[in-house]
Amino acid sequence: MLFDALLQKRTKIPTIFILTQFLPTRNLISIFLLSSCWCLLIASCTDKDKGDKDHLVFRYNEHSNIFTLDPAFARTQGDTWAVNQLFNGLVQLDDSLHVRPDIAKRWTISDDAKQYTFTLRDDVYFHKSVVFGKDSTRNVTAKDLEYSFERLLDPKVASSGKWALNNVAHFSAENDSTFVIQLKEPFPAFLGLLAIKYCSVVPEEAVTYYGNDFRRNPVGTGPFRFKLWEENVKLVLRKNHAYHEKDLQGNSLPYLEAVAVTFLSEKQSAFLQFVQGNIDFLSGLDPSYKDELLTVAGSLKPNYEDRVKMIMGPYLNTEYLGFYLDSDTPEIQSLLLRKALNHSFDRHAMIKYLRNGIGTPAVNGFIPSGLPSFSAIEGYDHDPQLARQLIAQYKEENNTSNVPSITITTQSDYLDISEYIQREAQKVGLGVNVEVIPAATLRQGKATGKLDCFRASWVADYPDAENYLSLFYSENFAPNGPNYMHYKNTTFDSLYRLARKQVDNETRYRLYRKMDSLVVNDAPVIPLYYDEAVRFSQKNVKGLGINPINMLSLKKVKKVANH
Repeated sequence: MLFDALLQKRTKIPTIFILTQFLPTRNLISIFLLSSCWCLLIASCTDKDKGDKDHLVFRYNEHSNIFTLDPAFARTQGDTWAVNQLFNGLVQLDDSLHVRPDIAKRWTISDDAKQYTFTLRDDVYFHKSVVFGKDSTRNVTAKDLEYSFERLLDPKVASSGKWALNNVAHFSAENDSTFVIQLKEPFPAFLGLLAIKYCSVVPEEAVTYYGNDFRRNPVGTGPFRFKLWEENVKLVLRKNHAYHEKDLQGNSLPYLEAVAVTFLSEKQSAFLQFVQGNIDFLSGLDPSYKDELLTVAGSLKPNYEDRVKMIMGPYLNTEYLGFYLDSDTPEIQSLLLRKALNHSFDRHAMIKYLRNGIGTPAVNGFIPSGLPSFSAIEGYDHDPQLARQLIAQYKEENNTSNVPSITITTQSDYLDISEYIQREAQKVGLGVNVEVIPAATLRQGKATGKLDCFRASWVADYPDAENYLSLFYSENFAPNGPNYMHYKNTTFDSLYRLARKQVDNETRYRLYRKMDSLVVNDAPVIPLYYDEAVRFSQKNVKGLGINPINMLSLKKVKKVANH
Protein backbone atom coordinates (compact mmCIF):
# COMPACT_ATOMS: atom_id res chain seq x y z
CA MET A 1 0.00 0.00 0.00
CA LEU A 2 2.81 2.42 0.82
CA PHE A 3 4.45 1.63 -2.49
CA ASP A 4 1.20 2.28 -4.39
CA ALA A 5 0.82 5.58 -2.53
CA LEU A 6 4.32 6.55 -3.59
CA LEU A 7 3.46 5.83 -7.22
CA GLN A 8 0.21 7.77 -7.04
CA LYS A 9 1.77 10.82 -5.46
CA ARG A 10 5.00 10.94 -7.42
CA THR A 11 3.26 10.69 -10.78
CA LYS A 12 1.10 13.75 -10.23
CA ILE A 13 2.07 16.74 -12.38
CA PRO A 14 3.11 19.77 -10.32
CA THR A 15 0.97 22.83 -10.96
CA ILE A 16 3.99 24.93 -11.91
CA PHE A 17 4.69 22.67 -14.87
CA ILE A 18 1.11 22.88 -16.07
CA LEU A 19 1.43 26.66 -15.93
CA THR A 20 4.63 26.61 -18.00
CA GLN A 21 2.65 25.23 -20.91
CA PHE A 22 0.64 28.43 -21.09
CA LEU A 23 3.43 30.95 -20.60
CA PRO A 24 3.67 33.48 -23.43
CA THR A 25 7.44 32.99 -23.64
CA ARG A 26 9.59 29.96 -24.33
CA ASN A 27 12.54 31.49 -22.53
CA LEU A 28 14.27 28.80 -20.49
CA ILE A 29 15.62 31.23 -17.93
CA SER A 30 12.15 32.46 -16.99
CA ILE A 31 10.83 28.95 -16.57
CA PHE A 32 13.89 27.82 -14.61
CA LEU A 33 13.31 30.65 -12.15
CA LEU A 34 9.72 29.56 -11.63
CA SER A 35 10.78 25.94 -11.36
CA SER A 36 13.49 26.76 -8.83
CA CYS A 37 11.00 28.56 -6.63
CA TRP A 38 8.72 25.54 -6.80
CA CYS A 39 11.57 23.21 -5.84
CA LEU A 40 12.48 25.33 -2.81
CA LEU A 41 8.88 25.31 -1.63
CA ILE A 42 8.39 21.54 -1.85
CA ALA A 43 11.93 20.22 -1.35
CA SER A 44 11.29 18.60 2.01
CA CYS A 45 8.01 17.06 0.87
CA THR A 46 9.63 15.66 -2.28
CA ASP A 47 12.46 14.08 -0.30
CA LYS A 48 9.94 12.32 1.95
CA ASP A 49 7.96 11.07 -1.06
CA LYS A 50 10.99 9.53 -2.69
CA GLY A 51 11.82 7.36 0.29
CA ASP A 52 13.88 4.24 -0.07
CA LYS A 53 11.93 2.84 -3.03
CA ASP A 54 12.41 5.62 -5.57
CA HIS A 55 15.13 3.66 -7.37
CA LEU A 56 12.63 0.89 -8.07
CA VAL A 57 10.33 3.15 -10.11
CA PHE A 58 11.17 4.21 -13.67
CA ARG A 59 9.49 7.45 -14.76
CA TYR A 60 9.16 8.94 -18.20
CA ASN A 61 6.92 11.42 -19.97
CA GLU A 62 4.90 10.67 -23.12
CA HIS A 63 4.26 14.07 -24.70
CA SER A 64 2.16 12.73 -27.59
CA ASN A 65 -0.15 10.80 -25.24
CA ILE A 66 -1.19 7.16 -25.27
CA PHE A 67 -4.37 6.23 -27.10
CA THR A 68 -4.66 2.51 -26.42
CA LEU A 69 -3.07 -0.35 -24.49
CA ASP A 70 -4.53 -2.92 -26.89
CA PRO A 71 -1.72 -4.24 -29.14
CA ALA A 72 -4.12 -4.68 -32.07
CA PHE A 73 -4.34 -0.88 -32.29
CA ALA A 74 -0.87 0.15 -31.10
CA ARG A 75 0.25 2.26 -34.04
CA THR A 76 1.97 5.29 -32.44
CA GLN A 77 5.29 5.28 -30.62
CA GLY A 78 3.59 6.15 -27.35
CA ASP A 79 1.24 3.19 -27.70
CA THR A 80 3.93 0.70 -28.69
CA TRP A 81 6.27 1.75 -25.87
CA ALA A 82 3.57 1.03 -23.29
CA VAL A 83 2.35 -2.13 -25.02
CA ASN A 84 5.92 -3.45 -25.19
CA GLN A 85 6.03 -3.55 -21.40
CA LEU A 86 2.71 -5.42 -21.19
CA PHE A 87 2.71 -7.98 -24.02
CA ASN A 88 4.87 -10.55 -25.81
CA GLY A 89 4.79 -12.13 -29.25
CA LEU A 90 6.20 -15.28 -30.79
CA VAL A 91 9.58 -13.60 -31.34
CA GLN A 92 11.35 -10.39 -30.37
CA LEU A 93 14.14 -8.20 -31.73
CA ASP A 94 17.30 -7.51 -29.75
CA ASP A 95 19.06 -4.14 -29.83
CA SER A 96 20.89 -5.18 -33.01
CA LEU A 97 17.56 -6.13 -34.66
CA HIS A 98 18.34 -9.85 -34.63
CA VAL A 99 15.26 -12.05 -34.24
CA ARG A 100 15.28 -13.83 -30.87
CA PRO A 101 12.89 -16.31 -29.22
CA ASP A 102 10.12 -15.00 -27.00
CA ILE A 103 6.94 -17.04 -26.47
CA ALA A 104 8.31 -19.37 -29.15
CA LYS A 105 11.48 -21.07 -27.92
CA ARG A 106 12.42 -22.32 -31.41
CA TRP A 107 11.09 -22.58 -34.96
CA THR A 108 11.71 -24.26 -38.30
CA ILE A 109 11.18 -22.96 -41.83
CA SER A 110 10.24 -25.26 -44.72
CA ASP A 111 12.49 -25.65 -47.75
CA ASP A 112 10.15 -23.55 -49.89
CA ALA A 113 10.34 -20.76 -47.23
CA LYS A 114 6.56 -20.67 -46.91
CA GLN A 115 5.80 -22.69 -43.77
CA TYR A 116 6.92 -21.62 -40.28
CA THR A 117 6.50 -24.05 -37.38
CA PHE A 118 6.89 -22.58 -33.89
CA THR A 119 7.40 -24.56 -30.68
CA LEU A 120 6.17 -22.60 -27.67
CA ARG A 121 7.51 -22.30 -24.14
CA ASP A 122 5.32 -23.85 -21.45
CA ASP A 123 6.18 -21.29 -18.74
CA VAL A 124 4.60 -18.14 -20.19
CA TYR A 125 1.62 -17.00 -18.09
CA PHE A 126 -0.93 -14.25 -18.53
CA HIS A 127 -1.05 -11.59 -15.85
CA LYS A 128 -3.32 -12.44 -12.94
CA SER A 129 -6.82 -11.16 -13.63
CA VAL A 130 -10.47 -11.58 -12.68
CA VAL A 131 -11.09 -12.88 -16.20
CA PHE A 132 -9.46 -16.19 -15.18
CA GLY A 133 -11.17 -16.34 -11.81
CA LYS A 134 -10.36 -14.43 -8.62
CA ASP A 135 -6.71 -13.30 -8.80
CA SER A 136 -5.89 -16.23 -11.08
CA THR A 137 -3.96 -16.89 -14.30
CA ARG A 138 -3.19 -19.59 -16.86
CA ASN A 139 -0.36 -20.38 -19.24
CA VAL A 140 -0.24 -19.41 -22.90
CA THR A 141 -0.98 -22.08 -25.52
CA ALA A 142 -0.93 -22.15 -29.31
CA LYS A 143 -4.70 -21.60 -29.27
CA ASP A 144 -4.05 -18.13 -27.83
CA LEU A 145 -1.82 -17.32 -30.81
CA GLU A 146 -4.52 -18.61 -33.14
CA TYR A 147 -7.14 -16.43 -31.45
CA SER A 148 -4.87 -13.36 -31.44
CA PHE A 149 -4.17 -13.68 -35.18
CA GLU A 150 -7.85 -14.27 -35.98
CA ARG A 151 -8.72 -11.16 -34.01
CA LEU A 152 -6.11 -9.16 -35.91
CA LEU A 153 -7.79 -10.15 -39.20
CA ASP A 154 -11.39 -9.77 -38.00
CA PRO A 155 -13.05 -6.94 -40.01
CA LYS A 156 -15.32 -6.24 -37.04
CA VAL A 157 -12.26 -5.48 -34.91
CA ALA A 158 -10.80 -3.24 -37.66
CA SER A 159 -7.27 -3.47 -36.31
CA SER A 160 -4.75 -1.02 -37.73
CA GLY A 161 -2.29 -3.93 -37.77
CA LYS A 162 -4.25 -6.22 -40.07
CA TRP A 163 -1.72 -5.58 -42.84
CA ALA A 164 0.95 -7.50 -40.89
CA LEU A 165 -0.72 -10.76 -41.93
CA ASN A 166 -1.39 -9.83 -45.56
CA ASN A 167 0.98 -12.53 -46.82
CA VAL A 168 -0.36 -15.24 -44.51
CA ALA A 169 -2.43 -17.96 -46.21
CA HIS A 170 -3.49 -19.70 -42.99
CA PHE A 171 -2.36 -20.53 -39.47
CA SER A 172 -3.33 -23.13 -36.88
CA ALA A 173 -2.60 -24.51 -33.44
CA GLU A 174 -1.59 -28.14 -33.99
CA ASN A 175 -1.47 -28.75 -30.24
CA ASP A 176 -0.87 -26.69 -27.11
CA SER A 177 2.80 -26.08 -27.92
CA THR A 178 2.92 -26.03 -31.74
CA PHE A 179 1.77 -23.12 -33.92
CA VAL A 180 2.07 -23.26 -37.71
CA ILE A 181 1.91 -20.36 -40.19
CA GLN A 182 1.66 -20.90 -43.94
CA LEU A 183 2.57 -17.97 -46.22
CA LYS A 184 1.07 -17.27 -49.66
CA GLU A 185 4.58 -16.76 -51.03
CA PRO A 186 8.11 -16.57 -49.60
CA PHE A 187 8.75 -13.40 -47.62
CA PRO A 188 12.23 -13.23 -46.03
CA ALA A 189 11.31 -10.36 -43.70
CA PHE A 190 8.43 -12.31 -42.14
CA LEU A 191 10.15 -13.33 -38.89
CA GLY A 192 11.09 -9.72 -38.15
CA LEU A 193 7.54 -8.68 -38.98
CA LEU A 194 6.18 -11.06 -36.32
CA ALA A 195 8.10 -9.06 -33.69
CA ILE A 196 5.88 -5.99 -34.11
CA LYS A 197 3.44 -5.34 -31.28
CA TYR A 198 0.34 -5.95 -33.42
CA CYS A 199 1.27 -9.66 -33.31
CA SER A 200 1.25 -9.88 -29.51
CA VAL A 201 -0.69 -12.66 -27.80
CA VAL A 202 -3.90 -11.68 -25.96
CA PRO A 203 -6.30 -13.90 -23.97
CA GLU A 204 -9.78 -14.38 -25.41
CA GLU A 205 -11.26 -14.32 -21.90
CA ALA A 206 -10.05 -10.74 -21.31
CA VAL A 207 -11.21 -9.43 -24.68
CA THR A 208 -14.63 -11.02 -24.16
CA TYR A 209 -14.89 -9.74 -20.59
CA TYR A 210 -13.85 -6.14 -21.26
CA GLY A 211 -15.06 -5.71 -24.83
CA ASN A 212 -14.09 -2.31 -26.17
CA ASP A 213 -12.65 -1.43 -22.75
CA PHE A 214 -9.83 -3.93 -23.27
CA ARG A 215 -7.88 -0.92 -24.57
CA ARG A 216 -7.68 0.39 -20.99
CA ASN A 217 -7.77 -2.94 -19.14
CA PRO A 218 -4.96 -4.89 -20.81
CA VAL A 219 -4.11 -8.44 -19.78
CA GLY A 220 -0.83 -9.58 -21.26
CA THR A 221 2.25 -11.66 -20.52
CA GLY A 222 4.90 -8.92 -20.42
CA PRO A 223 7.48 -7.94 -17.78
CA PHE A 224 5.04 -5.42 -16.30
CA ARG A 225 1.32 -5.66 -15.60
CA PHE A 226 -1.33 -2.99 -15.74
CA LYS A 227 -2.11 -1.06 -12.54
CA LEU A 228 -3.68 2.33 -13.31
CA TRP A 229 -4.39 4.63 -16.26
CA GLU A 230 -5.85 8.09 -15.80
CA GLU A 231 -5.96 9.21 -19.40
CA ASN A 232 -4.00 12.41 -20.07
CA VAL A 233 -2.70 12.31 -16.48
CA LYS A 234 -0.70 9.19 -15.63
CA LEU A 235 -0.14 5.52 -16.37
CA VAL A 236 1.24 3.10 -13.78
CA LEU A 237 2.53 -0.43 -14.44
CA ARG A 238 3.71 -2.88 -11.79
CA LYS A 239 6.27 -5.68 -11.92
CA ASN A 240 5.09 -9.05 -13.23
CA HIS A 241 6.64 -11.45 -10.71
CA ALA A 242 5.78 -14.44 -12.91
CA TYR A 243 7.58 -13.16 -16.01
CA HIS A 244 9.30 -15.93 -17.98
CA GLU A 245 12.59 -14.28 -19.00
CA LYS A 246 15.78 -14.28 -16.93
CA ASP A 247 19.11 -12.49 -17.30
CA LEU A 248 22.40 -14.23 -18.12
CA GLN A 249 23.00 -14.87 -14.43
CA GLY A 250 19.63 -16.56 -14.02
CA ASN A 251 17.97 -13.65 -12.21
CA SER A 252 14.31 -13.04 -12.94
CA LEU A 253 13.36 -10.02 -15.03
CA PRO A 254 12.37 -7.24 -14.70
CA TYR A 255 14.51 -5.57 -12.05
CA LEU A 256 12.22 -2.56 -11.53
CA GLU A 257 9.11 -2.68 -9.36
CA ALA A 258 7.12 -0.17 -11.39
CA VAL A 259 6.90 2.16 -14.37
CA ALA A 260 5.15 5.53 -14.11
CA VAL A 261 4.29 7.61 -17.18
CA THR A 262 3.14 11.24 -17.25
CA PHE A 263 1.63 13.12 -20.19
CA LEU A 264 3.03 16.65 -20.31
CA SER A 265 2.33 17.77 -23.87
CA GLU A 266 5.08 20.42 -23.88
CA LYS A 267 8.51 18.90 -24.42
CA GLN A 268 10.15 21.84 -22.69
CA SER A 269 8.16 21.12 -19.53
CA ALA A 270 9.26 17.49 -19.69
CA PHE A 271 12.85 18.66 -20.08
CA LEU A 272 12.57 20.72 -16.92
CA GLN A 273 11.14 17.71 -15.09
CA PHE A 274 14.12 15.72 -16.31
CA VAL A 275 16.63 18.38 -15.19
CA GLN A 276 15.10 18.36 -11.72
CA GLY A 277 15.24 14.56 -11.52
CA ASN A 278 11.49 13.95 -11.61
CA ILE A 279 11.66 11.78 -14.72
CA ASP A 280 14.41 9.34 -15.62
CA PHE A 281 14.92 9.76 -19.34
CA LEU A 282 14.19 11.80 -22.46
CA SER A 283 14.06 10.46 -26.00
CA GLY A 284 15.03 12.59 -28.97
CA LEU A 285 15.62 16.30 -29.45
CA ASP A 286 13.26 19.24 -29.44
CA PRO A 287 14.04 22.82 -30.52
CA SER A 288 12.84 24.08 -27.13
CA TYR A 289 15.76 22.54 -25.25
CA LYS A 290 18.35 21.21 -27.73
CA ASP A 291 20.60 24.30 -27.46
CA GLU A 292 20.36 24.23 -23.69
CA LEU A 293 21.48 20.61 -23.53
CA LEU A 294 23.81 20.14 -26.52
CA THR A 295 26.64 21.96 -28.23
CA VAL A 296 26.42 22.71 -31.96
CA ALA A 297 28.63 19.64 -32.49
CA GLY A 298 26.04 17.44 -30.78
CA SER A 299 27.77 16.67 -27.46
CA LEU A 300 26.52 17.35 -23.95
CA LYS A 301 27.27 20.80 -22.61
CA PRO A 302 29.75 20.80 -19.69
CA ASN A 303 27.16 21.72 -17.06
CA TYR A 304 25.22 18.50 -17.81
CA GLU A 305 28.08 16.05 -18.20
CA ASP A 306 28.21 15.09 -14.52
CA ARG A 307 24.48 14.36 -14.15
CA VAL A 308 23.20 13.23 -17.56
CA LYS A 309 24.06 10.25 -19.73
CA MET A 310 23.61 10.48 -23.49
CA ILE A 311 23.49 7.45 -25.79
CA MET A 312 23.11 7.52 -29.55
CA GLY A 313 22.69 5.00 -32.33
CA PRO A 314 21.29 4.50 -35.83
CA TYR A 315 17.54 4.98 -36.08
CA LEU A 316 15.50 3.42 -38.89
CA ASN A 317 13.57 6.60 -39.48
CA THR A 318 13.54 8.67 -42.66
CA GLU A 319 12.19 12.19 -42.25
CA TYR A 320 10.71 13.56 -45.47
CA LEU A 321 8.32 15.88 -47.24
CA GLY A 322 5.68 14.09 -49.28
CA PHE A 323 3.80 15.36 -52.36
CA TYR A 324 0.22 14.23 -52.93
CA LEU A 325 0.49 13.46 -56.66
CA ASP A 326 -3.28 13.28 -57.24
CA SER A 327 -3.52 16.94 -56.26
CA ASP A 328 -5.04 19.41 -58.71
CA THR A 329 -2.31 21.94 -57.88
CA PRO A 330 -0.05 22.37 -60.97
CA GLU A 331 3.08 22.98 -58.87
CA ILE A 332 2.63 19.62 -57.11
CA GLN A 333 2.13 17.84 -60.42
CA SER A 334 5.36 19.33 -61.78
CA LEU A 335 8.41 17.06 -61.60
CA LEU A 336 10.55 20.11 -62.39
CA LEU A 337 9.41 21.97 -59.27
CA ARG A 338 9.62 18.90 -57.03
CA LYS A 339 13.22 18.47 -58.14
CA ALA A 340 13.90 22.20 -57.75
CA LEU A 341 12.70 22.13 -54.13
CA ASN A 342 14.89 19.07 -53.53
CA HIS A 343 17.94 20.99 -54.75
CA SER A 344 17.11 24.30 -53.06
CA PHE A 345 18.40 23.69 -49.52
CA ASP A 346 21.54 22.38 -47.83
CA ARG A 347 20.78 19.23 -45.80
CA HIS A 348 24.23 19.27 -44.17
CA ALA A 349 23.68 22.80 -42.81
CA MET A 350 20.17 21.84 -41.71
CA ILE A 351 21.51 18.95 -39.60
CA LYS A 352 24.35 21.01 -38.15
CA TYR A 353 22.41 24.07 -37.09
CA LEU A 354 18.84 22.83 -36.58
CA ARG A 355 19.57 19.34 -35.25
CA ASN A 356 22.88 19.99 -33.45
CA GLY A 357 24.54 17.37 -35.59
CA ILE A 358 22.04 14.61 -34.71
CA GLY A 359 21.10 12.76 -37.90
CA THR A 360 22.53 12.03 -41.34
CA PRO A 361 21.67 14.29 -44.30
CA ALA A 362 19.44 12.37 -46.74
CA VAL A 363 21.50 13.01 -49.87
CA ASN A 364 20.88 9.48 -51.14
CA GLY A 365 17.56 7.65 -51.48
CA PHE A 366 14.64 6.98 -49.18
CA ILE A 367 16.10 3.82 -47.61
CA PRO A 368 17.97 4.91 -44.44
CA SER A 369 21.63 4.25 -43.78
CA GLY A 370 20.96 1.87 -40.87
CA LEU A 371 19.84 -0.99 -43.15
CA PRO A 372 22.18 -3.44 -44.89
CA SER A 373 20.45 -2.80 -48.23
CA PHE A 374 21.33 0.92 -48.02
CA SER A 375 23.40 2.10 -50.95
CA ALA A 376 24.89 5.50 -51.58
CA ILE A 377 22.82 6.04 -54.71
CA GLU A 378 22.91 9.58 -56.00
CA GLY A 379 20.13 11.64 -54.49
CA TYR A 380 19.72 15.41 -54.30
CA ASP A 381 22.50 17.73 -53.22
CA HIS A 382 22.37 21.47 -52.61
CA ASP A 383 22.48 23.04 -56.09
CA PRO A 384 20.74 26.43 -56.14
CA GLN A 385 21.81 27.13 -59.73
CA LEU A 386 20.19 23.94 -60.98
CA ALA A 387 17.10 24.71 -58.90
CA ARG A 388 16.79 28.11 -60.63
CA GLN A 389 17.14 26.45 -64.04
CA LEU A 390 14.39 23.96 -63.25
CA ILE A 391 12.07 26.75 -62.09
CA ALA A 392 12.81 28.77 -65.23
CA GLN A 393 12.02 25.73 -67.37
CA TYR A 394 8.72 25.29 -65.52
CA LYS A 395 7.77 28.91 -66.20
CA GLU A 396 8.67 28.59 -69.86
CA GLU A 397 6.72 25.38 -70.36
CA ASN A 398 3.68 26.84 -68.60
CA ASN A 399 4.00 30.26 -70.26
CA THR A 400 3.92 32.16 -66.97
CA SER A 401 6.01 34.79 -65.24
CA ASN A 402 4.37 34.23 -61.86
CA VAL A 403 6.41 32.86 -58.97
CA PRO A 404 5.31 29.22 -58.50
CA SER A 405 4.21 28.44 -54.97
CA ILE A 406 3.94 25.33 -52.79
CA THR A 407 2.41 25.00 -49.31
CA ILE A 408 4.18 22.74 -46.80
CA THR A 409 1.94 21.50 -43.98
CA THR A 410 3.72 20.52 -40.79
CA GLN A 411 3.30 20.29 -37.03
CA SER A 412 4.88 22.67 -34.54
CA ASP A 413 7.76 20.30 -33.64
CA TYR A 414 9.15 20.63 -37.16
CA LEU A 415 8.39 24.27 -37.83
CA ASP A 416 12.08 25.27 -37.73
CA ILE A 417 12.99 22.82 -40.51
CA SER A 418 10.02 23.84 -42.64
CA GLU A 419 10.85 27.53 -42.26
CA TYR A 420 14.48 26.85 -43.18
CA ILE A 421 13.35 25.14 -46.41
CA GLN A 422 10.97 28.04 -47.02
CA ARG A 423 13.78 30.62 -46.78
CA GLU A 424 16.14 28.65 -48.99
CA ALA A 425 13.48 27.96 -51.63
CA GLN A 426 12.58 31.65 -51.82
CA LYS A 427 16.23 32.43 -52.61
CA VAL A 428 16.00 30.40 -55.83
CA GLY A 429 12.63 31.82 -56.87
CA LEU A 430 10.17 29.27 -55.51
CA GLY A 431 7.44 30.48 -53.20
CA VAL A 432 6.86 28.30 -50.15
CA ASN A 433 4.12 28.79 -47.57
CA VAL A 434 4.24 26.95 -44.24
CA GLU A 435 1.03 25.85 -42.54
CA VAL A 436 1.16 24.50 -38.98
CA ILE A 437 -1.59 22.16 -37.79
CA PRO A 438 -1.95 19.68 -34.88
CA ALA A 439 -0.23 16.32 -35.30
CA ALA A 440 -3.52 14.38 -35.33
CA THR A 441 -4.93 16.65 -38.05
CA LEU A 442 -1.75 16.23 -40.05
CA ARG A 443 -1.99 12.43 -39.86
CA GLN A 444 -5.61 12.53 -40.96
CA GLY A 445 -4.91 15.02 -43.75
CA LYS A 446 -2.07 13.06 -45.34
CA ALA A 447 -4.10 9.82 -45.13
CA THR A 448 -7.09 11.34 -46.92
CA GLY A 449 -5.27 13.33 -49.60
CA LYS A 450 -6.17 16.75 -48.24
CA LEU A 451 -2.60 18.07 -48.09
CA ASP A 452 -0.56 18.99 -51.17
CA CYS A 453 2.80 18.79 -49.43
CA PHE A 454 3.27 17.44 -45.91
CA ARG A 455 6.07 16.72 -43.47
CA ALA A 456 6.18 13.10 -42.40
CA SER A 457 8.47 10.38 -41.11
CA TRP A 458 8.63 6.65 -41.61
CA VAL A 459 9.97 4.53 -38.78
CA ALA A 460 10.55 0.88 -39.70
CA ASP A 461 7.95 -1.56 -38.40
CA TYR A 462 10.44 -4.35 -39.13
CA PRO A 463 14.11 -4.30 -40.16
CA ASP A 464 13.87 -4.70 -43.93
CA ALA A 465 13.91 -2.05 -46.67
CA GLU A 466 10.73 -3.53 -48.13
CA ASN A 467 8.98 -1.71 -45.29
CA TYR A 468 10.17 1.65 -46.67
CA LEU A 469 9.52 0.82 -50.31
CA SER A 470 5.94 -0.22 -49.47
CA LEU A 471 5.21 3.53 -49.26
CA PHE A 472 5.54 3.73 -53.05
CA TYR A 473 3.71 0.57 -54.12
CA SER A 474 0.57 1.56 -56.00
CA GLU A 475 -1.64 -1.05 -54.30
CA ASN A 476 -0.88 0.67 -50.98
CA PHE A 477 -2.62 3.95 -51.80
CA ALA A 478 -3.77 5.72 -48.64
CA PRO A 479 -6.09 5.54 -46.75
CA ASN A 480 -5.84 1.74 -47.21
CA GLY A 481 -2.04 1.70 -47.09
CA PRO A 482 1.02 3.88 -46.45
CA ASN A 483 1.36 5.29 -49.99
CA TYR A 484 0.31 8.79 -48.90
CA MET A 485 1.79 10.27 -52.08
CA HIS A 486 -0.40 8.17 -54.43
CA TYR A 487 2.78 7.45 -56.37
CA LYS A 488 2.43 4.96 -59.21
CA ASN A 489 5.17 3.58 -61.43
CA THR A 490 4.55 0.26 -63.21
CA THR A 491 8.28 -0.59 -63.30
CA PHE A 492 8.54 0.04 -59.55
CA ASP A 493 5.48 -2.13 -58.90
CA SER A 494 6.86 -5.08 -60.84
CA LEU A 495 10.24 -4.83 -59.08
CA TYR A 496 8.49 -4.60 -55.70
CA ARG A 497 6.49 -7.77 -56.33
CA LEU A 498 9.61 -9.58 -57.53
CA ALA A 499 11.70 -8.48 -54.54
CA ARG A 500 9.16 -9.74 -51.99
CA LYS A 501 9.65 -13.29 -53.30
CA GLN A 502 13.47 -13.25 -53.31
CA VAL A 503 15.03 -15.37 -50.58
CA ASP A 504 18.60 -14.49 -51.57
CA ASN A 505 19.55 -11.29 -49.75
CA GLU A 506 21.92 -9.82 -52.33
CA THR A 507 19.44 -10.32 -55.17
CA ARG A 508 16.73 -8.71 -53.10
CA TYR A 509 18.98 -5.80 -52.13
CA ARG A 510 19.81 -5.09 -55.80
CA LEU A 511 16.11 -4.86 -56.56
CA TYR A 512 15.62 -2.56 -53.58
CA ARG A 513 18.30 -0.19 -54.90
CA LYS A 514 16.69 -0.07 -58.34
CA MET A 515 13.36 0.85 -56.74
CA ASP A 516 15.01 3.48 -54.56
CA SER A 517 16.60 5.03 -57.66
CA LEU A 518 13.20 5.23 -59.35
CA VAL A 519 11.79 7.06 -56.35
CA VAL A 520 14.68 9.54 -56.42
CA ASN A 521 14.14 10.17 -60.14
CA ASP A 522 10.35 10.67 -59.84
CA ALA A 523 10.65 12.76 -56.64
CA PRO A 524 7.30 11.98 -54.97
CA VAL A 525 9.11 12.82 -51.72
CA ILE A 526 11.93 15.03 -50.47
CA PRO A 527 14.12 12.96 -48.11
CA LEU A 528 15.35 15.33 -45.38
CA TYR A 529 17.51 13.22 -43.08
CA TYR A 530 18.05 9.73 -41.74
CA ASP A 531 17.47 10.09 -38.06
CA GLU A 532 19.64 8.98 -35.17
CA ALA A 533 18.16 7.69 -31.95
CA VAL A 534 19.34 9.74 -28.98
CA ARG A 535 18.43 9.16 -25.35
CA PHE A 536 19.24 11.17 -22.25
CA SER A 537 18.98 9.51 -18.86
CA GLN A 538 19.83 10.23 -15.26
CA LYS A 539 23.24 8.98 -14.17
CA ASN A 540 21.74 6.30 -11.91
CA VAL A 541 19.89 4.57 -14.77
CA LYS A 542 21.60 1.40 -15.97
CA GLY A 543 20.81 -0.96 -18.84
CA LEU A 544 18.52 1.35 -20.80
CA GLY A 545 20.16 0.63 -24.14
CA ILE A 546 19.17 1.87 -27.59
CA ASN A 547 18.10 0.24 -30.85
CA PRO A 548 17.51 1.24 -34.49
CA ILE A 549 13.70 1.20 -34.18
CA ASN A 550 13.79 3.22 -30.94
CA MET A 551 11.68 0.69 -29.08
CA LEU A 552 11.60 1.23 -25.33
CA SER A 553 12.37 -1.94 -23.38
CA LEU A 554 12.52 -1.64 -19.59
CA LYS A 555 12.81 -5.27 -18.52
CA LYS A 556 16.62 -5.00 -18.04
CA VAL A 557 16.72 -1.46 -16.67
CA LYS A 558 18.02 -0.78 -13.15
CA LYS A 559 18.21 2.40 -11.11
CA VAL A 560 21.03 2.69 -8.61
CA ALA A 561 19.80 3.97 -5.27
CA ASN A 562 21.01 7.46 -4.34
CA HIS A 563 22.59 7.60 -0.89
